[in-house]
Amino acid sequence: MQVVDSESFREGMSKLTGAVTIVATEGEAGKGGFTATAVCSVSDNPATLLVCINRNNDLEQVIEKNQSFTVNLLSTEQKALANRFAGLENIPSAERLEVGFWSKGKTGSPLLMDCLASFECKLTNAVPTGTHTVLFGEVINLLLNHSQSQPLLYYNRSYNTIKFP
Repeated sequence: MQVVDSESFREGMSKLTGAVTIVATEGEAGKGGFTATAVCSVSDNPATLLVCINRNNDLEQVIEKNQSFTVNLLSTEQKALANRFAGLENIPSAERLEVGFWSKGKTGSPLLMDCLASFECKLTNAVPTGTHTVLFGEVINLLLNHSQSQPLLYYNRSYNTIKFP
């Protein structure tokens, strides 16, 4: 069977629209965050999310040791924050949390208070797969922002949004 090469796969995946999130953690092992679109719901009972993190990202081990993380769903107004956490400003991961309105959740992991929604998760499993680790987290806390802000999306290697009536 023919295998698809990495470059073609990435090009195909660039056509998949993804919600832009910041995944963050804080605990005894350290703190930090990164921008992610490889996030999805797994189950609603118990409420569970999955997040994919590159195994070369230092935060993979930090999250596994802290045993908790948050997934913070960004709005179009938070594009600069998305870039900061994507590492485009060459700021160390722990220092990225110095910008934004953050509050500690039940686990100590940071919740972004002015995003569309913040999911606080207890790590339940971590599965190495290829270049990434798939983190599974049971949602133990949820903050919803009922603003009329539009979601920040990533499509074709750039930020986009959907205009609602």
